[in-house]
Amino acid sequence: MTATAPILPLTDPAFVRDPYPTLTRLREDTPAFWQQDRLFVTRYDDIARILRDSRTFGRALTPLSRDETPLHDARSRDLRRAAFDAFNTNHLLDSEPPKHTRLRGLVSLAFTPRRVEQLRGRIAQIVEGVAFGLHGADTFDLVSAYAEPLPVTVIAELLGVPHEDRALLRPWSAAIVRLYEVDPPDTVIEEAERAVLDFSALLRRLLRERRAHPQDDLITALAQAEEGGERLTEQELVDTCILLLNAGHEASVNGLTAGVLNLVRTGQWDTVAQAARHGADDAWFRTVVEELLRHDTPLPLFERWVLQDTDVAGHALQRGQKVALLYASGNRDPRRFSAPDELRLTRSEGQHLTFGLGIHYCLGAPLARLELASSLRALALHFPRLDVQDAHYSGGFVIRGLDRLTVRVGGPRP
Repeated sequence: MTATAPILPLTDPAFVRDPYPTLTRLREDTPAFWQQDRLFVTRYDDIARILRDSRTFGRALTPLSRDETPLHDARSRDLRRAAFDAFNTNHLLDSEPPKHTRLRGLVSLAFTPRRVEQLRGRIAQIVEGVAFGLHGADTFDLVSAYAEPLPVTVIAELLGVPHEDRALLRPWSAAIVRLYEVDPPDTVIEEAERAVLDFSALLRRLLRERRAHPQDDLITALAQAEEGGERLTEQELVDTCILLLNAGHEASVNGLTAGVLNLVRTGQWDTVAQAARHGADDAWFRTVVEELLRHDTPLPLFERWVLQDTDVAGHALQRGQKVALLYASGNRDPRRFSAPDELRLTRSEGQHLTFGLGIHYCLGAPLARLELASSLRALALHFPRLDVQDAHYSGGFVIRGLDRLTVRVGGPRP
């Protein structure tokens, strides 16, 4: 295929709106294919194998040097993205053992299940307040008015970010994640670099304050975490906090808005509203959230470096090449899930790929699940009848999400 006729049109608005027919065709006819010097992989079992094999496939370049990886283009050495590159080498997502083992151990000491569970009441309070504030509106944008305030507020409170700085977090996160799109333009590179620098400066200031005056927040806990005499460096702590904002925000906002859109479109919003009204338990809502995340994957593509020669789906791969894992395709693989294109609220089969597998399984998954279940329940209780008026996707496919979802309150049942 030529550059003008890619197999996957990753920036085509029509494809971004609904990639699934194309993914279905490729998964059945061309389960692995080359595009933009990467091997794209579509089937669940192939993706799962790659995710679980950290010796052969890695998020980071190590044990390779940058000179050994010809596909790592010159822009990554450009001073315009030096801060972003430094960020990507000092957090969990883009590190490998033994560094990853050390980082995950230290971060896990601070970002504990107990700390997440302690947020349950506060999360419920936030979503109740946001939902109550929307009463009286005939229409509202579900993205900006409802979905975005929760994860930003939760991460801000978790880290201990002052109120006067919290409005900066969402624009910073949006700028940073756009750099994960395939071959981003120079303007995106520059905006992401500035966001990393500005957010880092805020976090370093807060870290200095916490060292002088510890508080009951995650920055203090990360600064105090110690295991076997090891502590996080200042750069590692800062980059961990940036990652928590980016990953947690995108999964929560994109997961909720796409989920509500699909529930309304498939005529199942009424089922969720009735369940909320009749007091369905947390387990029921957790099951629904898992299905929403499987059915329409918020982060549909992740990449891995090839660390040693191997093959995938009949394609030979050499050390230093890349594979692109199409989570959105694997999550609808009929070899793994029955009737995978159907949204089944009580589905209980199989583990979806949305939070990854193996050593890079998302550390923030419990918080994302809690936010999504709480947001969905509160929205259904306050607005049992919703009608979608307008849905618009932003950007490209790698960070696929709605930037606008206009809903009408009390409209006709879908």
